[in-house]
Amino acid sequence: MASLRDIRATFLDYFGKNEHEVVASSPLVPQDDPTLLFVNAGMVQFKNVFTGKETRDIPRAVTSQKCVRAGGKHNDLDNVGYTARHHTFFEMLGNFSFGDYFKERAIHHAWEMVTGEFALPKDKLLVTVYSEDDEARQLWKKIAGLSDDRIIGISTSDNFWSMGDTGPCGPCSEIFFDHGDSIWGGPPGSPDEDGDRFIEIWNLVFMQYEQRSKEERIDLPKPSIDTGMGLERIAAILQGKHNNYDIDLFANLIRAGEDVLGVKAEGDALGSHRVIADHLRSTCFLMADGVTPSNEGRGYVLRRIMRRAMRHAHLLGATEPVMWKLVPALEAEMGDAYPELGRARALLEDTLKVEEANFQRTLGRGLGLLDEATAKLGEGDSLPGETAFKLYDTYGFPLDLTQDALRPRGIDVDVDGFDAEMSKQKERSKGGSLSSVVAPDEVWFAVREKLQPTEFLGYAGTTGEGKLNAIVSEGAEAKAIGESQTGELIFDRTPFYGESGGQAGDTGLITFENGAIFRVEDTQKRAGDLHAHVGVMEKGEVTLGDTAQYAVDAGKRTETKSNHSATHLLHAALRDVLGAHVTQKGSYVGPDRLRFDFSHNGAVTAEEMTKIETQVNAVIRQNAAVSTREMAPEAAIEAGAMALFGEKYGDTVRVLSMGRGLAGDEKAYSVELCGGTHVERTGDIALFKIIGESSVSAGVRRIEGLTGEAARLYMEEQMSFGRSAAEALKIPAADLPARVAAMQGERKTLERQLAEAKKQLAMGGGGGAAPTGPEDVNGTKFIGRVVEGVGGRDLRGLVDEAKSSMGSGIAVFIGVNDGKAALAVGVSDDLASTFSSVDLVRAGSAAVGGKGGGGRPDFAQAGGPDGSKAEAALAAIKSVIAG
Repeated sequence: MASLRDIRATFLDYFGKNEHEVVASSPLVPQDDPTLLFVNAGMVQFKNVFTGKETRDIPRAVTSQKCVRAGGKHNDLDNVGYTARHHTFFEMLGNFSFGDYFKERAIHHAWEMVTGEFALPKDKLLVTVYSEDDEARQLWKKIAGLSDDRIIGISTSDNFWSMGDTGPCGPCSEIFFDHGDSIWGGPPGSPDEDGDRFIEIWNLVFMQYEQRSKEERIDLPKPSIDTGMGLERIAAILQGKHNNYDIDLFANLIRAGEDVLGVKAEGDALGSHRVIADHLRSTCFLMADGVTPSNEGRGYVLRRIMRRAMRHAHLLGATEPVMWKLVPALEAEMGDAYPELGRARALLEDTLKVEEANFQRTLGRGLGLLDEATAKLGEGDSLPGETAFKLYDTYGFPLDLTQDALRPRGIDVDVDGFDAEMSKQKERSKGGSLSSVVAPDEVWFAVREKLQPTEFLGYAGTTGEGKLNAIVSEGAEAKAIGESQTGELIFDRTPFYGESGGQAGDTGLITFENGAIFRVEDTQKRAGDLHAHVGVMEKGEVTLGDTAQYAVDAGKRTETKSNHSATHLLHAALRDVLGAHVTQKGSYVGPDRLRFDFSHNGAVTAEEMTKIETQVNAVIRQNAAVSTREMAPEAAIEAGAMALFGEKYGDTVRVLSMGRGLAGDEKAYSVELCGGTHVERTGDIALFKIIGESSVSAGVRRIEGLTGEAARLYMEEQMSFGRSAAEALKIPAADLPARVAAMQGERKTLERQLAEAKKQLAMGGGGGAAPTGPEDVNGTKFIGRVVEGVGGRDLRGLVDEAKSSMGSGIAVFIGVNDGKAALAVGVSDDLASTFSSVDLVRAGSAAVGGKGGGGRPDFAQAGGPDGSKAEAALAAIKSVIAG
């Protein structure tokens, strides 16, 4: 039996031998397509090639592309675990032609692949074509020898593909496999086509036309091919299975789940095991590609997938985190094809462990509330959308989890009502936004089509000369730019660094031969590899072809290099002190400071930060030379270089090595892939100082720091604060910590004494008067006091003491502070069945402008904004007692 990894390799090898470039899967987060949440098809990384925005040197390609469909309009999440072929994560095999071969060769390759390489019996295969595509029909007859009854014409959009309302489009041809008459279902286009007998295994898209409008469709000058075959689906057929979850990959993952959970994958437990195995893949691959769990965007979808799997683990009896224990099994199955799983393993295990521990707490609260909300609902009923939204918004219980929990009981959820509540929340939270005239991607791709990548001169220095090749101003290309106009200038080469990898873009001046001056306020990368100099013409006018002299702001560049190199040392120190799970999740490197975001669950302690800072400064003091080498990404990673998850690298990368290991060996302290600018020796950084540590989101922390002169000035400022405090206290600076500790102790003592004095004053009725006993209200002992300057936290002690002194009775104390009132009511146990503290405190709260209150029958508290009505509140409570 062919394994899934063998099937993947066979597909890639076949097309590789047939002059297709084997292209690695792109990350799951689209690099150049903001319209997609995740990559959901094999053609996504080639989308700009098909639309003409981008050109590539290769005319043909083949891939096995990682895909996720679990959010947005491409969302299969709800079906996973309930059907035979739905997944949140899947691999799409595909071959592509960019204006090279077309229908005939595409059909030839497809038929040779399925009947030759995969050896599927020809009598089990049939195809569909678009009903108007006679050319495809005739080619199938010629190449495959299929009879007319096994070439089915489909007139609907099922067999006509389009990228959108406009753009490339064309007819499709799908290959189906017949599982035999033992399974119900009819061929495509028949009334029984929804059955499982005939399964689509491959879709060939003939990109033949350009749709210009609803009425106009023209031929493309270079027709192209885009195909897609689900790896899991073809594996099921080749392994003699009808259900994707029975193939070797899932069988091994489910077996690992059985071992961890101690529950066999049979009966009701089978579906839960399948959900866990599927969701394990999507969560791990998303995190390996840089997505972290959060409450918005991609991170929210990731957390939804995680929590759905974790709930099914809970259904199987898990009482502690278990998902993290399955990561090694996934790496064993897919790590050879996708080495990012191995590089991210520590991060995956740590994040899954923390997320599942947090979710188990959420699950307990949410299921309890859901049980209450649905206690009176039965099969066929619907949970109100408002209730489902409250579970989501207040308790972190996602909608699909609510639906999943209610499905076995036959209870639906009012999704429209949920969406309406979500829309209201978005309107409430919507803030203002700023916009600027930035050229759309189409403009930059058009510019890139005409130009070569900008040659970067900045590794060697901050000056140079170049020729003006493009001008973009007011969102469009221009031939000239005049005085006071803003715009973006593209040259053939430049020493200005374009913002990327966290490093801020350079600033400076560009002086032209005719005396014109352009001030560069920022440098950005456009269309991938064009350095755009963003700024304003301070003097004169320039046109395309003019030559110029560059002057990068050298001072800012030096400071930026220092901060950038320090982030590399910081990264290495974090991994050494906190663990190998630490990976970079984002950064900012400018001339003023550095900011480094990294994966870690829990705050970094003061002791850990001291160790981290000490290590970085130790490497700085080595004054070791910084070395760079250019290598292929795979070779660099194999040699030990750190790569960033989700980052897209070219054919060659710069490998930066810094410092020597602190254990006395000659191994480099830090080795990373980085295209930024850096110091020549570690000693150039001079000094590193951490100035802040904080949380960014769940599982992501942030450290902010300074280097060089900025770090020295910061430390001098901190020392001056200490000196000033010591001078004010007239003590040596060395005695300051002990004196502050002593003063804190004295303050606590005084606060206790003051609280006791207020308490005695309150019990005495105010002023210096002797304590007054309780009064009689309708036969009930009652003590009521209004006390100034006593906070709500101190009222309980007064109530308890008054109750104790009476034995049986009701005590009420109202503290007035800053014009506001805090109320506390206590009822002795023997009277609690007659008078409720909650009812009494609410009566008093209403008198001071409050709303309600809460507690138990024997004690309750409330508040109100109008402390001047405190006496009225006492009277209101007495009135309730009096009946």
